[in-house]
Amino acid sequence: QVQLVESGGGLVQPGGSLKLSCAASGLTFSSYRMSWYRQGPGKERELVAKITTTVNRIIYADSVKGRFTISRDNAMNVVYLQMNSLKPEDTAVYYCNARSITGATEYWGQGTQVTVSS
Repeated sequence: QVQLVESGGGLVQPGGSLKLSCAASGLTFSSYRMSWYRQGPGKERELVAKITTTVNRIIYADSVKGRFTISRDNAMNVVYLQMNSLKPEDTAVYYCNARSITGATEYWGQGTQVTVSS
């Protein structure tokens, strides 16, 4: 059974940092493109960052470029999202996504809440 388990969310003041982790099990992690999505209050789910299987291509949403960094450890089956200079508009539930290279299979984590507030 495939599981994606996010952790690291919480409450942080504007300008602060958080590091999210997503631990994957039940799949060949190195064969999956990994992404972070988020869904803010009253908003649609949006892509935050995406990293390919061999880390040769990384994509960021314009709203997080220069502040967020996605990385992966294929030996540990974990994908990370380092979030710096957080803003109130970054408040959202953050979801981990795994998608196979062919696109035939896709999995989601349960989400972790990030709240940026003073």
